[in-house]
Amino acid sequence: MNDPVSRGTPPPPPSVAGVFHARTPLIEAYADWLAGPGIERGLIGPRELPRLWDRHVLNCAALAAVVAPDRRVADVGSGAGLPGLVLAIARPDLQVTLIEPLLRRTTFLEEVVADLGLGDQVAVARGRAEEVPGQGTFDVVTSRAVAALDKLLRWSLPLCTPAGEVLALKGRSAPDEIEAARPALHRLRCGTPEVLLVEKDWLSSPVTVVRVEARPASR
Repeated sequence: MNDPVSRGTPPPPPSVAGVFHARTPLIEAYADWLAGPGIERGLIGPRELPRLWDRHVLNCAALAAVVAPDRRVADVGSGAGLPGLVLAIARPDLQVTLIEPLLRRTTFLEEVVADLGLGDQVAVARGRAEEVPGQGTFDVVTSRAVAALDKLLRWSLPLCTPAGEVLALKGRSAPDEIEAARPALHRLRCGTPEVLLVEKDWLSSPVTVVRVEARPASR
């Protein structure tokens, strides 16, 4: 792996090794990319640097606790690779496609994937979710801070297999977003949203994940 920039990257907390295990060097290298080119290219703000591990890396790693083994994952609106790249590093059993419409972001993602040697596990697709190949072929569709739930589901559900699910990292407003999305849920013919709270000793606070099955549960 190249070292794009190591200056300014905050040291990882001790818990990181327990989350990423043998891939701890990969997540540390990715953190260097975020702290260096990620900030230089405007993909994350410089004020995020002190909380890079807690708010971004470990927060996204919480998804690893709720994704079943050996799944094919699409990450919508990947941006700098959050949460898709973190999830891929934490879970080598997953195949992950990072979907992002902006060229400067996909260029960054392609460079990171190549540098970390993740080309056999991670693909980068430039385009909007509704435009990329692979509609209806993903077991899980993830996202973080992309859009309100109703809009997010319109983009994400077509990517899912009939047995697939959407997993969206959300904040405290998740119940309000679910309520606002109810008129759209019937039209989308999807499952009822479920709020999952991921609690781990390496998280500073519980992480909220909204889970929506692509098809309603059979009665």
